[in-house]
Amino acid sequence: MKGNFVEKITNMEDDFAKWYTDVVTKAELVDYSSVRGSMIIRPYGFAIWENIKNELDNRIKETGHENVYMPLFIPESLLQKEKDHIEGFAPEVAWVTHGGEEELTERLCVRPTSEVLFGEHYKDIIHSYRDLPKLYNQWANVVRWEKTTRPFLRTLEFLWQEGHTCHETEEDADKETVQMLRVYADICEQILAIPVIKGKKTEKEKFAGARYTYTIESLMHDGKALQSGTSHHLGDHFAKAFGIQFTDRNGTQSYVHQTSWGFTTRIIGAMIMVHGDDRGLVVPPRIAPTQVMIIPIAQHKEGVLDFTYELKKQLQTSFRTGLDASDKKPGWKFNEYEMKGIPVRLEVGPKDIEQKQVVLVRRDTGEKLAVPLDGLEQTIANLLHNIQENLLTKATEHREANTHIARDFDTFKKQANEQKTGFIKAMWCGDRVCEDFIKEETGATSRCMPFEQEKISDKCVCCDKEADALVYWAKAY
Repeated sequence: MKGNFVEKITNMEDDFAKWYTDVVTKAELVDYSSVRGSMIIRPYGFAIWENIKNELDNRIKETGHENVYMPLFIPESLLQKEKDHIEGFAPEVAWVTHGGEEELTERLCVRPTSEVLFGEHYKDIIHSYRDLPKLYNQWANVVRWEKTTRPFLRTLEFLWQEGHTCHETEEDADKETVQMLRVYADICEQILAIPVIKGKKTEKEKFAGARYTYTIESLMHDGKALQSGTSHHLGDHFAKAFGIQFTDRNGTQSYVHQTSWGFTTRIIGAMIMVHGDDRGLVVPPRIAPTQVMIIPIAQHKEGVLDFTYELKKQLQTSFRTGLDASDKKPGWKFNEYEMKGIPVRLEVGPKDIEQKQVVLVRRDTGEKLAVPLDGLEQTIANLLHNIQENLLTKATEHREANTHIARDFDTFKKQANEQKTGFIKAMWCGDRVCEDFIKEETGATSRCMPFEQEKISDKCVCCDKEADALVYWAKAY
């Protein structure tokens, strides 16, 4: 700290990576642990996650799913049952080789994901079409041994939910895959105010062992993309590997069709990078742990603190409301809660009390409003709604301004070399060779083939062969 004010955060345009680190630590979202690449999620960061989790959990249950919990450890022999799956995760797997002082006869994998655990369980509990669909979800932690880490975005251990479902037909599984992707998109756009592109991953980028993968992709302030949620149609690959069969409506033995889908704490990283500014966090009201923070002005004067305590009692029936009655100066408090991204600051002093008003300050725009006490709850409710809408509009405008079209490779390369790459829309022939070449030459990867296809050219941006698939490309986290 410098004097009474919060220590300055690095300017995001000068060093975006340092700005991000400053924000997550100084806003007390995380702290670093003694294990490289692991993070301690502090109360404020965890409260944001809890609000996201509650919103998503409600939607998961509304669509008929039940929560379960699977073990942390997976025997190596079980993991090996699905060849493509283990090959996809092998570089990231953490292994347990000893229990106490004894060496284990079989290594145990610390779960990087739980497809095989669900597969083993489903084999034992599904026998007839009457047992279907099985719609399970778990909230858990997973471990992936990443080489390069950054809080929330990529850590050795992270929190998430993973849904695993079984269906009678391929069509039913596809409906489930689409439905859950739409749930994720709704959470991002309506709760987190993050606009997303919905689409299908290429074969190269799909989930290991899946028939295909759907994704939502968002664009950060620095022009990089972030995969924000995925939903996978697993087909009957895992069912055949694990023997998950059922007697169908014709009396014959059939394999189930499965899906899996996941949403992680990395979405907090997306929230930071989409909405944050040089003063720190900007937290959308719908997931803000504190929506309104009351700051008493001249609180040493008679009646001020009593008034603010009564005001908090009144407001907290409608909003998540805080009150800072500490002896820190108002200027320090203003900076502190701006840095933490609290949507609305409410200032009230002796003159305000006399005039039967308060001052409301918007975090998103900095606008100050003197408003009467009469009808204050409705005023705040309207303000929070406007802030939520404004954040989504602002983020959408930023994405559109940083989405570009490339019809030839020279244009593509030029755009990819810009400081803020953004999304690049370009046609692709479907050949993995072109996809690899684009990444090698430009650093941009295929993010998705959007559901809403456009035909901006007849030719592949890389090889000039005939192409009918539009792809969003970007440099990504």
